[in-house]
Formats: sequence, structure tokens, C-alpha cells
Amino acid sequence: MGKSVEFRPPICDYEGSNYQQTFWERGQRTYEDEAEALALRRLLPGSGMRLLEIGAGAGRNSPRYRGFEQVVLLDASRSQLQQAKERLGGEGRYRFVVGDAYWLPFTSDSFDAATMIRTLHHLVEPAAALAQVWRALTPKGIFILEFANKRNLKAIGRWLIRRQVWNPFSHEPVEFVALNFNFHPEAVGVWLRAAGFRVVRRLSVSHFRWGWLKRRFPTRLLLAGESLLQWTGAWFPWTPSVFVEAVATDPARE
Repeated sequence: MGKSVEFRPPICDYEGSNYQQTFWERGQRTYEDEAEALALRRLLPGSGMRLLEIGAGAGRNSPRYRGFEQVVLLDASRSQLQQAKERLGGEGRYRFVVGDAYWLPFTSDSFDAATMIRTLHHLVEPAAALAQVWRALTPKGIFILEFANKRNLKAIGRWLIRRQVWNPFSHEPVEFVALNFNFHPEAVGVWLRAAGFRVVRRLSVSHFRWGWLKRRFPTRLLLAGESLLQWTGAWFPWTPSVFVEAVATDPARE
């Protein structure tokens, strides 16, 4: 009999990309960046021991975890982590690890918090990655997850006027570009519970991610509206981005 080959899902790693500059800095996405920062401030504990940032990229969000004694940036791309090192300087509380979300190179119960922002939508097997996050967290550890929402207002409108084939209300993922997926909020909730998490809060994020709005209204005004509307995610998230706060609560580990 031949030796079996372990299946490894494909990875979207941004190796060699200047994504930070082209998408965020020159792409006029200050509003989206600040909307995500607002969600993080609302969901993430103000302090802690060790935080794992999965899909850290060039370290855009890393300075926002200032209340944690150590922040471990994990990414599949060496070049992205090098950009993160340059951004963050020589501050000793940061650690940089090359790896992917399907096989986190850490022992169980290593972190009391973890984040995964703009990363899940690149994963072919999201449930497998969420199980790895649960393993790496201590019991009652906090996990902040962001995902691209399939059931967003624009997708619903396009589907109703028959400009879009896929149904935004069905639970299966939709791959709109290679290795870029949108997920249904209820499907993500099922994966989180199966992995051992309890969802605590859910926020709708980036309500005004429309070019014509950003061109006509100042960012501070859009963010004021964003601040008021993020809480609607608890009932019906209809924005392109959704943030979830979950707690690792499997009784077998407590």
C-alpha cells in the first residue's frame, strides 16, 4: 500500500504583496480601518497576558492590543511579517511566527485571547481553523472573529433584482474570487459552537462601505453613525463585515 498524503488546504498568503500600502493606505479606506478599530475596542478586553493575532499581515491592528503583555503575530507570509516588524519597531512584547491557521504551532492553552480579522474569508476549511483557535486558547479565553458577511444589504438587493445568481440567505459559503469567501452569519455561529465557543456579542461593521458615501461625507460623520449602528448586529447583521466575541467554554477543559 502506498503512503497516504495528508490533505493541506490551499493558503492565501499575500507573499511579496504590498497590500498594506495599496489597499489600506492608498486605497482611501480610513473609514473601514477606524470602524474595525471601534469594534475591537468594544469587544476585546482592555488587558491580558498573551494574545494571538491570526492572519496578522503587516501588523495593521497589532498596536491596538496595547493592553496585553505579549502579542504573537502569526501569518503564512514571511514578507508580511517583515513589514509588521518594520512597522512595530523593536518593542519586545511582539513575537512573529510564520504558520497557517489550520495547524497553529502552539501548545494547548497558550493564550488568553485571540483575534482573526480579515482572515476567515480566505479559508477553505473555516471550521478546522476555528477548532485550532479553541485548542490554543485557555478555558474562558476570548476570541474576536471578523468575517465577510454573505447576507449583506448589497447582496440582498442584487439578488432581489436578479443581478446576482447566489442566494444571500442560504447557509453555504460563496467564493466570489479564488480563495475569497463570504459566509452566512448563522453558519459561522454553528462552526463556533461546534469548535467549543459560546458567542457573547455580535456587531455589524462597515455600514457605510460605499464609495459614493465616503466621497460625500467626512469620515468623522460616517464613524459617528457607525458607532450608533454597530449594536444592530445582535439582531440582524446586514453589513459586509461582522465581528463576533466568543468565549472558549468547553466544560471538559475547565
